[in-house]
Amino acid sequence: MNINVYTESTPNPATMKFIVNKLLINGSTDFATKESAEKSPFAKELYKFSFVNGVFFASNFVTVTKFEEDSWEDILPILKEFVKGAVEAELKVQDEEQELSDGNFEGSDTEVKIQQILHDYVRPAVEQDGGAITYKSFDAGVVTVELRGSCSGCPSSTVTLKAGIENLLKRMVPEVTDVVSEAL
Repeated sequence: MNINVYTESTPNPATMKFIVNKLLINGSTDFATKESAEKSPFAKELYKFSFVNGVFFASNFVTVTKFEEDSWEDILPILKEFVKGAVEAELKVQDEEQELSDGNFEGSDTEVKIQQILHDYVRPAVEQDGGAITYKSFDAGVVTVELRGSCSGCPSSTVTLKAGIENLLKRMVPEVTDVVSEAL
């Protein structure tokens, strides 16, 4: 199979999405630090580049976050070539397969409804921007989520959280009064 790689900018100026024409992983996984990448041959290799500050994988793309002082103009061709080679060499995203929840929601009826909405409506939009959202908890009207990938540290993530996700959940689940993000 001939691997094609194309890039897409994300709302986070420090993050770029590298999309390939092959499934890399079912679900998503975040390697926000060099140390966390130990179980990922692919992420570990990416962190060998001095300009890589974060790596996130979902379905058919890898999102790379760079350090502020580095310029995309200089590093884009290098990363594009690396991603193409890594995918062609079938470098693994994870050493062992992890079970990723995809529709197995737990908790009260309200919690299940919140998780279903996040999964069906929010997750696809957030993944489109190179990020991921994970449901953490629902307590006294407050939904706690975790934003990862390009969403982590993105200047517009607060707007996404409050204007987008919170408004959607409040409209669809009257018990919801607030949505907050848990810091990584």
